[in-house]
Amino acid sequence: MFIQTEATPNDNALKFLPGRSVHPDGPVEFSGADEAAMSPLALALFDVEGVERVFFGQDFVTVTKAGAVDWPHVKPALLGRIMDHFVSGRPVMTGPAPGADTPASRSGDYQGETAQIVREIEEILATRVRPAVAGDGGDIDFDRFDPETGVVYLRLRGSCAGCPSSTMTLKAGIENMLRYYVPDVTRVEQSV
Repeated sequence: MFIQTEATPNDNALKFLPGRSVHPDGPVEFSGADEAAMSPLALALFDVEGVERVFFGQDFVTVTKAGAVDWPHVKPALLGRIMDHFVSGRPVMTGPAPGADTPASRSGDYQGETAQIVREIEEILATRVRPAVAGDGGDIDFDRFDPETGVVYLRLRGSCAGCPSSTMTLKAGIENMLRYYVPDVTRVEQSV
């Protein structure tokens, strides 16, 4: 088994591509071993000293390390754990992922014209933003829309969480795109 790695815009995150499906049911993120009880793979990765966050995409794993730890010290152990896991044939998840019961669309939380605006925002995120962000080892979730101010709140995950360029991604990229396609959007902010 050959596992490729790709750098991400976040120096503390590395994307691992095992050449097979990782989590086809949608992205899932763990911010500590205590959240990863239902994932043997995530638990194995958190067992490597310095690992702070694990993110599963459809066909990749992104690991975020502590800033004081150097990749040459943790990368070989991570590659070994990922390879051992997939060669063993064990499942990536043994139970529901955290947040698995979150609805795919939040437009039902809104009424009338606002619901239509939220559907448009979600469509743009799904078709234009998510593929690009996944290419960098991350994901982006719609959190909420304030119809009175026009502010869209988004949650960054994977390599995007804590990335120094995430503000530029939100403001120069996503905000400009949403304002262009959805005139009711005035600003994009990161949810905490």
